[in-house]
Amino acid sequence: MASTVSISEFRLQWMPTEAILRHELRSLLASWLVRFWFVATILLTLLILTANWHESPTALMLQAMLFPYLVFPWFLVVMVLGISPVTGSRLDALSDSILSRPLTRYEYLLAAWAARVLVVLGVYTAVMLPGGVLIASATRNVPEDPVTAYGLVLTLILAGLVQTLLVTLGFLMGTLLRRPLLAAVVLVFTWLPINLVLSTFSLEQFSPFTLYQAVPTLARMERSSEEAEDASRSAQRDAEALAAQAEQFMRLLSGQPAAAAPPQRSGFLEPRAFEELSVVKILLGYGIPTVIALGLSLWIFQRRDL
Repeated sequence: MASTVSISEFRLQWMPTEAILRHELRSLLASWLVRFWFVATILLTLLILTANWHESPTALMLQAMLFPYLVFPWFLVVMVLGISPVTGSRLDALSDSILSRPLTRYEYLLAAWAARVLVVLGVYTAVMLPGGVLIASATRNVPEDPVTAYGLVLTLILAGLVQTLLVTLGFLMGTLLRRPLLAAVVLVFTWLPINLVLSTFSLEQFSPFTLYQAVPTLARMERSSEEAEDASRSAQRDAEALAAQAEQFMRLLSGQPAAAAPPQRSGFLEPRAFEELSVVKILLGYGIPTVIALGLSLWIFQRRDL
């Protein structure tokens, strides 16, 4: 009997948060930004698959598919989706909801954050998971690539963790600055320079740009250390192919014809072989800042006036 009472009490306590979560999900799914992003990411992924189907090994094609998520341009959409819950005209409606209903600030903020994370990861998974399975299982006339199921799942999970961090950073900036346009400008003009600096130090556990470079190594990773070293050597052999693929992708976006001469390697698109990758460090490198950013958002929102 006691357990039944506790479960019913938990459901009653959860009802306001669940109601906000459902409302936010419906609003996001009805948003033209989310719909446009979903269609655009499908089209861009199909374009990447078509352009590289007969040329790129599996790991490099997976890397090309993750380029829009880890480098440009989808980080802009993900951050903008995180900014909106507590900025602009929504503050008035939010004040009425919190002050007139049995709903705490923490419950609203966590529900709004969770809704945006679910939508972003839902769009990301709906596109990347079928694409990853397709290129890993299809028979293509390309050099054999030792991509593993473990490496493929691990790569998709780590890239998804980056999307969660981006949503949370947008959430924090929106809570702090209150003005969506100002928050978006500040995020863009701080995120890109910081990542360019971090990428020069090959900090894949902090820079998505460097994590993008490490995708071939991650995709070929096995649980045993010896097989992981073999995957690293394969990444080294594919360095030139990676440079050509990166150049081809940039030309594809700009509508330019394919280059005849070998591309020059510079900046964060320069291919690198990662001999030692720590999955735990990468998880902590993106997971801890996500928790800290969410905690700061809750603290700031709790202390400020509505």
